[in-house]
Amino acid sequence: MNAGFAPNYYGDESKKIIHGDALTELKKLPSGSVDLIFADPPYNIGKDFDGMVESWNEEVFLAWLFECIDECHRVLKKQGTMYIMNSTENMPYIDLKCRKLFDIKSRIVWSYDSSGVQAKNFFGSMYEPILMMVKDPKSYTFNREDILVEAKTGAKRALIDYRKNPPQPYNQQKVPGNVWDFPRVRFLMDEYENHPTQKPTALLKRIILASSNPGDTVLDPFAGSFTAGAVAVDAGRKFIGIEVNNEYVKMGLRRLRISSHYSEKDLEKVKKRKTKNLSKKSRNIETTGMDSTN
Repeated sequence: MNAGFAPNYYGDESKKIIHGDALTELKKLPSGSVDLIFADPPYNIGKDFDGMVESWNEEVFLAWLFECIDECHRVLKKQGTMYIMNSTENMPYIDLKCRKLFDIKSRIVWSYDSSGVQAKNFFGSMYEPILMMVKDPKSYTFNREDILVEAKTGAKRALIDYRKNPPQPYNQQKVPGNVWDFPRVRFLMDEYENHPTQKPTALLKRIILASSNPGDTVLDPFAGSFTAGAVAVDAGRKFIGIEVNNEYVKMGLRRLRISSHYSEKDLEKVKKRKTKNLSKKSRNIETTGMDSTN
């Protein structure tokens, strides 16, 4: 949203960071120029992104988001694929919008553990929905061999499929289904970045390996912690990331190893917790002056 924001550009054709507003910068990209789009736009549920707080009127938010989706459809190649994720509250509206433009191939559930923090008076959400969609349902990239997972029926139970003639063991590997069980990124993980909605590397790796080829261009219009960019570059893809927040741009410069006017110290990774709430142990120390476990 932030119309009129003056962007800065970092990198080259192999990996580029655009510091600017997503919609404004999407409109500048050539039509049919990218092979894969991963879009993780704001959820509009009150998150604080280093001082930029989501607090838009729902009608205004959806109108802006739908315009971003229109632009993503325009810049995507005919054989390209787009993934978009959002909150459970917003996804029904996004689904209805996207089915007018794309052929939706999969409705994916990213499932994760709540770590004991859960709603008390209703069934709290423990997943986030993702749409996988294409322009041409008969011609798009899907590298099934690159994302195979263990098939428990064949690998662990070693069952025989007697429907085949002659009978054969079940396959030990299979293409993942549409329920993906990846843990959320936690403070103690090496991949943790100072971003409130960071997505796991494993999730982005599955998407990028499945739906793009080496040398293809991957676009993330809401780059955030730049996990998509880091995965894409490591996998031999080209990358374009758009991000409005300067702190996250610096995160991307470090993760993508792009030269800039910032010093090494400016880009240094210093981990901060995403919540200001103290742990039970820390609260006890503050209130009693000593560690309660001693």
